[in-house]
Amino acid sequence: MSAALLCLVVAISDGDTLKARCGVPGAYEQITIRISAIDAPEKAQDFGNVSRQHLAALCFQQAARIAPKGTDRYKRTIADVECRGKDAGQEQIRAGQAWYYVKFGKRYEHLAQVEQQARDAGLGVWSMKAVPPWEWRRQ
Repeated sequence: MSAALLCLVVAISDGDTLKARCGVPGAYEQITIRISAIDAPEKAQDFGNVSRQHLAALCFQQAARIAPKGTDRYKRTIADVECRGKDAGQEQIRAGQAWYYVKFGKRYEHLAQVEQQARDAGLGVWSMKAVPPWEWRRQ
């Protein structure tokens, strides 16, 4: 895919999706980004708002390094996102605010160990029997 972009995060939709303004003054493009290899609780789900707030604390109004990997069926850019020098997806998982999305996580297998540490510590969604978002959407 293309080279990494330097962007400003202008909105946080939920715990795995954000909007970023990329480009140069006068020629900005706003793109919607779905963070690679994670799935966060939906807004109406338990922890949905907490997950969104956690991502906002890391990325909102921050410069972000966006490394596009492709697009999803909703035409969002799937990308690795780095804010404040940290991998946003990994930080969401580390805090128990997202799941490692195995189905779309090829080449991100290291996230399974990060998730297991959050599970073992009972952080975020692991503090209760939370329903994974892909199962919640199916209901």
